[in-house]
Amino acid sequence: MFADATLSARIDRAEGRLVAQMAAEARSNARGGAVILPISGGVSVFAGPRSPMNKVIGLGFDMELDLHALREIEDRWRERDEPVRVELSTLTDPAIAGELSDRGYRLRGFENVLARRLHDLPDPAVFHDISIDLVGQDDVSAWFEVAVDSFANMDGTGSVADDPLSREELARSLADLLGGMAYSRYLARIDGLPVGEAALHVDDRLALLAGSGTLPAYRGRGVQKALVQRRLHDARSAGCEFAVVVTAPGSRSQDNVMRRGFELLYSRAILIKPI
Repeated sequence: MFADATLSARIDRAEGRLVAQMAAEARSNARGGAVILPISGGVSVFAGPRSPMNKVIGLGFDMELDLHALREIEDRWRERDEPVRVELSTLTDPAIAGELSDRGYRLRGFENVLARRLHDLPDPAVFHDISIDLVGQDDVSAWFEVAVDSFANMDGTGSVADDPLSREELARSLADLLGGMAYSRYLARIDGLPVGEAALHVDDRLALLAGSGTLPAYRGRGVQKALVQRRLHDARSAGCEFAVVVTAPGSRSQDNVMRRGFELLYSRAILIKPI
């Protein structure tokens, strides 16, 4: 796949709509209140203290950086003692990165955006010892526990930009999302035991694969392969054109999805303005 600024804008703005929807659904749980503000074609989302959803994304593809809107965002985040985080596509106007640097933003790291088309999916492989189910009300607590334990024990690969969250912070952030309807949740089991989880969001024929994790004791047994396969086929059944996933550069997650046919489209620079 080839990615130009138009495709990058479509992907980044779809992610922006997703995090804004999740933050709005969790608004009553966000200490200090969730804040969702538009900026230069993108969106700024503050969902709660140190939430993974806190970001400015999708700005500047087809318009200049709105400094007035940016100042308002900076003021609102400063009131909540939160550094502003901008996820800036490498396909935007490079002048925007310079403007952010002039305002004190510092490069923290990068993340990679990968995608694959869905028209040529191979026939599903059979995983005899792994079952994948959509999460119903009876499975919510199991999904939650697997997600927290998985993200609290990352595999340590790749160039990770963010400081790890404590288990308590992870639990709080995920608990805010449990009641949301923005995405479908999946639970993987081996011998009936919950061992992996993942999520899928569909936006205008675009499938966003997110939130995937496996308990440490069950890694290397094909759980993520099974979760990716199930979501890709579900996305195609939902009429999606292609699927997108975001990973840390050089991570095992990137290697796993590239083995499933994903290609690197572009990167995002992660820019932080300290408090």
